[in-house]
Amino acid sequence: MKQKEKTHVFAPTVIVIFGVTGDLASTRLIPALVDLYRRDLLPERFGVVGFARRPFSREDFRDHMATILKNKKKAITKKIEKFFDRVTYVSGDFHGDDSYQRVSQTLSSIDEKFGMCSNKLFYLAVPPGMYEGIFKRLASSGLTIPCGGDEGWTRVLVEKPFGRDIKTAAHLDKMLGELFKEEQIFRIDHYLAKETMQNILAFRFSNALFEPIWNKDYIERVEIRFLETRGIEKRGELFDSVGNLRDVGQNHVLQMLAVVAMERPHKEGISSIRTERAKALEELASLSASEIQKKVIRAQYVGFTEEKNISPNSQTETYFKVEARIENERWRGVPFLLEAGKGMGQTVHEIVITFRAPHSPAHRNILTFRIQPDEGISILFWAKKPGFDFELDRKVLSFRYKDSRDTKKIPDAYERVLVDAIRGDQTLFASTEEVMAAWKFITPILEHWHSLQLFRYDKGTEGPEI
Repeated sequence: MKQKEKTHVFAPTVIVIFGVTGDLASTRLIPALVDLYRRDLLPERFGVVGFARRPFSREDFRDHMATILKNKKKAITKKIEKFFDRVTYVSGDFHGDDSYQRVSQTLSSIDEKFGMCSNKLFYLAVPPGMYEGIFKRLASSGLTIPCGGDEGWTRVLVEKPFGRDIKTAAHLDKMLGELFKEEQIFRIDHYLAKETMQNILAFRFSNALFEPIWNKDYIERVEIRFLETRGIEKRGELFDSVGNLRDVGQNHVLQMLAVVAMERPHKEGISSIRTERAKALEELASLSASEIQKKVIRAQYVGFTEEKNISPNSQTETYFKVEARIENERWRGVPFLLEAGKGMGQTVHEIVITFRAPHSPAHRNILTFRIQPDEGISILFWAKKPGFDFELDRKVLSFRYKDSRDTKKIPDAYERVLVDAIRGDQTLFASTEEVMAAWKFITPILEHWHSLQLFRYDKGTEGPEI
């Protein structure tokens, strides 16, 4: 009972997953929902409606879920069997009105079983190009209309990237705004739900040691790295149409920047944190055409065009590096080096903050937030070596989550996303202002993207040699 109270939702709740047979649902959502159910962190009366094109029966989809869990090496216990009993499958076309009517009928039958109107959460686990059509049909079918009262809300979760540029993002946002209120819209950037990302704020604002020196007078540069050894895996067609700058630059990387650069919220509450993240992004200096030529690099790993579902003449980048600047009193003049790549020599998602050392340039202090893998925080500092001579030796003070007794309490990012969406907590979801500010910075780069040379690099290396 104690754990159930933490979700703060006791009313019946149903999650409708669009694209439930796709990669995202299979690798992230279904395992996350199963784990939450197993730990009693979902409402007691809870259901899942899977909606996709595959002609599955309910039994077929049950077998599909069992295969997913077996691939994750999760045993099918009696508890998980009970979870399967709460899942219904609807086969249909996302562009067919009759499919939405079947979803509506399924939801009505679930409400009848519950004996009351349930909350509805619509999760779009589909390529972003499908959003507009789904939004329109959700509206025309009446599915977005709440049953009434506080216990019959409807909410929608949409994955990144939200749009392809600032124009398309504004168009989608306007459409969403006509269907839902802002408090009903949950724009997912699961990176905000990472434990270490949240700890950056705790580290900054709860330790008087750092906040006074968190500015241009003491910080020389900030490096944000989002490097992965893996390639594009099964995402060939989608990735080729998006590219790495849209895929992780406009969202994950810029959200990492926002958390580091934001001001301390002046008041408690969800909106205050989101407002400060948005302000940091809004103060990013737009790059001119000449600056883009000097401060932006794009590259593609050798063999990318031979991947499945990739055009043989593809100019899509798998790597980028951008030097960004924030034009405000705290950060003016400090370079933020944003780097992301696939097929790299190492997998590391981290934020590295290098402090100035005017009297001893060789002995800089470096603060690192490791988002993954091996999550933690480390500080490089200098101490005297033992002996008669005055020589300095580098030392590291570090904290790693895996060394903590509370490691088992760390939720998966998608578990947190789902629980917070059910609770209505938007702290870890991007606001309209954040999305638009990010696109405002990225769009000019995209407009000059193909004027830049596309460098090549071998997989398993540190990127292009320039």
